[in-house]
Amino acid sequence: MKTMLKNKQKTYRIQISAATENLQIIRSFIQEVARKAGFNDEQIDQIKLAVDEACTNAIKHAYHFDASKMIDLQIRLDSKKIDITITDNGPGFNPERLDQPDINKNARKAKPGGLGIHLMKTLMDDVRFHIIPGQKTEVHLIKYRSDHKKQKSDLPEVNA
Repeated sequence: MKTMLKNKQKTYRIQISAATENLQIIRSFIQEVARKAGFNDEQIDQIKLAVDEACTNAIKHAYHFDASKMIDLQIRLDSKKIDITITDNGPGFNPERLDQPDINKNARKAKPGGLGIHLMKTLMDDVRFHIIPGQKTEVHLIKYRSDHKKQKSDLPEVNA
C-alpha cells in the first residue's frame, strides 16, 4: 500500500543521543517514514545509507563519540520528495575545503572512512549544508520520488 501525499507536507522529528548504537534506531525510523511515503526498497536503502553516513559523521567528527550530545533529525515529506535534515551542535566544517576522495586508493588500502559525503551525494538527489561555525551543522538530504524526477525530455531545449 502506497501513501500518496497530495500537496500536503508532513513532518516527523526524532532527537537522539549521538551514540553509534542508536544508528539502528535512526535507520528503522527513516525506513518506516520513507516506506509510508511510498518510496521503493532500493530508494529506502539509499536514503537509510545516506542518513547513516550523515549521523556517523556527526557522532565521529562533531561530537567525538560523546554520547551525551544530541542529533536532531527532521523529515519533511510532500507529494514530490523526502527532505531530511540532520542537525548537530558541533564546531562545523567547510565542505568546500574537503578533498575529493580517492576511491581506488581507499579500496586498495581497505581504508574505511572518508567517503561519507561522496556517498551522500551519490545516493541522494540533492545534498546541502547549512553551517554556522561553532554553533551547528545542518545536512539536508533530498530524494525525489521516481515519478517526480525530471526526465531528459522534460528539460528545456537550448539552441546554440
